[in-house]
Amino acid sequence: MSAGCMRLLLSHAVRTMCRGRPGSWTSASRSPTCRGRYNILAASWGRSSFSTEDVEQTPATKKKQQGPQAHATISSVGRKIPHREIQVISEVGENLGVMHRADVIRIMDEKELKLVLLTANKEPPVYRLMRGKQIHEEQLKLREKDKAKAAPVQVKELTFSAGIASHDLTTKLKQVESWLEKKHHVRVTLRVGRAQSADNLDAALEQIVEQINMTVGFVSKPKVIKDGRAAMCILRPPSAKELLQKRKEKDAESQSITSASEDTRSKTPPVGNTDSTQESPQQ
Repeated sequence: MSAGCMRLLLSHAVRTMCRGRPGSWTSASRSPTCRGRYNILAASWGRSSFSTEDVEQTPATKKKQQGPQAHATISSVGRKIPHREIQVISEVGENLGVMHRADVIRIMDEKELKLVLLTANKEPPVYRLMRGKQIHEEQLKLREKDKAKAAPVQVKELTFSAGIASHDLTTKLKQVESWLEKKHHVRVTLRVGRAQSADNLDAALEQIVEQINMTVGFVSKPKVIKDGRAAMCILRPPSAKELLQKRKEKDAESQSITSASEDTRSKTPPVGNTDSTQESPQQ
């Protein structure tokens, strides 16, 4: 049955409900009640499943596109690899080439590894097999980088002459240490007067930096500036790698001192044996 016939039957049924005669029923004689019922039925007819008219649909909400930095994190994708073939890097950094995801899952199960997405923009995308400890270390590195970006670094400046007194130099170096402890960078400048010698200012500044009672890092190592009349360097707080290296050097130095003292003791003859040797001829 066509839509026109259905509308005709519906109109006839509405008129019958209002007890009016179809032939003599005009728009002026319609009661408000019948007019309201007709409008309600007509509206429901327009929304019925038999209607051929297009119904306006609410447009789907578009997902907000995230920038490339939105995925700047390290996390395991689990076993649900969305791509059929992927580029795989081993846990030691070796390029394993393009592999099927089933083969990657098999390697993950055999070596108890996890899969981390590195680059999604390439074809095929690049993944890396990593251990849980490696993922944790990479997450810590990313947090440190985020903290460094969030907090701007302040650069403090300190200038003194080459003929500075020992007491004044100690005071200035303590000020440098306090700035470094607060995670600031320190620009140190050593200058000479007109009557002073300007030879090896960079080496003299390096010796002064060595007097600081803490491990420091260099943004810029000592170098000569202002046509040789001054030397400058920029200090920064040490990184975790530099602190570890410094600790290893101290341990190796203390171990060498201990072994040297043990060798000296072993070469020195016992006091008791010397006395007995000297007394035997007298007897």
